[in-house]
Amino acid sequence: MVRRRQSVTIKHVAADAGVSLQTVSRVINSEANVRPEMKARVQASIDKLGYVPSIAAQRMSGSKSYLILALNDRERTIEAWKAREGNDWVDQMLMGGMLMCAEHGYRLIFELVDTHDDNVQRELKAAIAALQPDGVILTPPHADNPLITDLLTAHRIPFARIGAETRDGAIALTMGDDRLAALAVRHLIAKGHERIGFIAGSREYALSGWRKRGWLEAMTAAGLATDGLCERGDFSYDSGEAAARRLLSGKVRPTAIIASNDQMAMATNAVAHELGMRVPGDLSLISFDNTPVVRFVQPPLTAIEQPVADTVAKAVELLIMANRGEPLPPMPVVIEGSLIERDSVAAPRRG
Repeated sequence: MVRRRQSVTIKHVAADAGVSLQTVSRVINSEANVRPEMKARVQASIDKLGYVPSIAAQRMSGSKSYLILALNDRERTIEAWKAREGNDWVDQMLMGGMLMCAEHGYRLIFELVDTHDDNVQRELKAAIAALQPDGVILTPPHADNPLITDLLTAHRIPFARIGAETRDGAIALTMGDDRLAALAVRHLIAKGHERIGFIAGSREYALSGWRKRGWLEAMTAAGLATDGLCERGDFSYDSGEAAARRLLSGKVRPTAIIASNDQMAMATNAVAHELGMRVPGDLSLISFDNTPVVRFVQPPLTAIEQPVADTVAKAVELLIMANRGEPLPPMPVVIEGSLIERDSVAAPRRG
């Protein structure tokens, strides 16, 4: 008779197959030093008993936890959840990471950490002690926080840094932010725009600098002026509103604006309408991120798609490769995004 699934342990599998616990553990962990006939024997017992491998069983080999820890900024994440504004960064992050982990027999654990807290190292040490992760994924701004990266280095835990400056020996991934900003500029130039404003993000994030650089280099390459056309926000709606007012109240108004995230783009859209401007008739607008909400504002916003799920999935894959001692590709690994056209861009009004 088949036992109930929840009562079956690795000991039952070992007894049924007539092998040691260590052998069962090696089969569960897909280790290479198991004879095919032994693997088949153990797998037959697993199937017969309806055994589901647990993390504890996987740890019996003594070398791996089969856990990947993903860290996200606590303050911004909770703020977005409470506001219920349709920011799906965490959803995309979990989807990409969990699916890739499952493909390799790993589990993804998601934790919120306040990168501005003086106790960030103590908080992270507690998570490491409890989980013993095989790797850690760092998203902005954690990816640029030396308190976090130095601690992980000291504990010899591989980590993947998303959207951060590349350092020797570190796993680093970007979404090609500078190239995507340049793509947005070229798209607007192709529509006839010359005065293209830019709202940069917080200096705390390396990607803010990359996006501004992409805008600046593309404008310069096209022989277009940039003076008075760049303002800075901090990725919040309020900061985007203030930046948009400064841009749109200047002596020379831009005919188009690229905002460094969706919240600041939506704020710019609202300011333009408040000033009696038509979007896209008087002002064209392109956003970064392409979260679901930008499809439902009026007009739906043309946006740069950030491939968050694919990027986190690749981070998981690289961490698993590092744990296996496999050679890694040159860094940083770039997961390219794309431009999604909607209704917020048109040729500038003449006259």
